Amino acid sequence: MKKISTDITNDFCPQTLFLYGTYKEDHTPNFGLFCWFSYYWDTELGVMACIGGNKLTKERIHATKVFSANLVTEEMLPLADYFGNKEGYELNKMDFPLETTKGAVLDVPVLSCSPVTFELEVDKFIPMDDGEVLLCKIRNVLIEESLKDESATIEERIRKIAPINTTCETYFSWSGKKLGAWGEPKENFPFKK
Repeated sequence: MKKISTDITNDFCPQTLFLYGTYKEDHTPNFGLFCWFSYYWDTELGVMACIGGNKLTKERIHATKVFSANLVTEEMLPLADYFGNKEGYELNKMDFPLETTKGAVLDVPVLSCSPVTFELEVDKFIPMDDGEVLLCKIRNVLIEESLKDESATIEERIRKIAPINTTCETYFSWSGKKLGAWGEPKENFPFKK
């Protein structure tokens, strides 16, 4: 296979999407869409997340040192794309019905519609020029009960939850089907402002 040099990019390296949940100062939930998320090992499994620029989500994580990371599925894509294209500082961003619960271990909002949620506590903030890497301890994992059903194969369970990937500013299904460019799925979100 012949390879050629190109501009520096992460195109063709799909990333999984998560909605990070924090509580605002008035303890109402706030969610933002992020994909700079992966895992590390340091005597236990941890999460590393990167947030660039100024965002309400980042501000609230700094204030509380905790947040939830809710896996985005095909069913949730219009909601996730809305959150990814609406500034957290906009007062009406969260003015619509959204079913959330409180984390089982940490004081973080959890999206009821997400099949997998990490409750995360920041262990280290690593500042960069225009971003920040957060090394997080996983304090709890909440999963949809059916995902523990070992009579179904892992493939069947993954296919059932249908997690979303993104690359090249495009959303893709688990099977690789294009689901729209960034900013398009939010047009199907019934509560968009």
